[in-house]
Amino acid sequence: MASIFSKIINREIPAHIVAEDEHCIAFLDIMPLVKGHVLVVPKEETDYIFDMHPDTLARLTVFAQKVAKAIDKTIKCTRVGVAVIGLEVPHVHIHLIPMKTMDDVNFSRPKLKLSQEELAEIAETIRKGF
Repeated sequence: MASIFSKIINREIPAHIVAEDEHCIAFLDIMPLVKGHVLVVPKEETDYIFDMHPDTLARLTVFAQKVAKAIDKTIKCTRVGVAVIGLEVPHVHIHLIPMKTMDDVNFSRPKLKLSQEELAEIAETIRKGF
């Protein structure tokens, strides 16, 4: 069964996409820790990051770096934090989280509930950073 991320990649369900290339896609987390929280996903469906082919992992990392730089340019933050947890969706994904404090990457705290309009504005802002 395809993951929710594969459904986004295949445009079966909507997402606020901020970047995409032949191998990877980046879109806003719909339940973000902070505004500008992005998920970076390989188009090849793999459950565990360390099961990925080294070339695919390298492409994903370089793509994530480009997205992180766009976030850093456009979202007010001290740094862009990176987390790979991989338990909630069986498809590799990298969380890129604009941080002002360490607490901004605390996954146990309540998630934001943003409107579709707010998410669309944030995605457009990040896209301007490329």
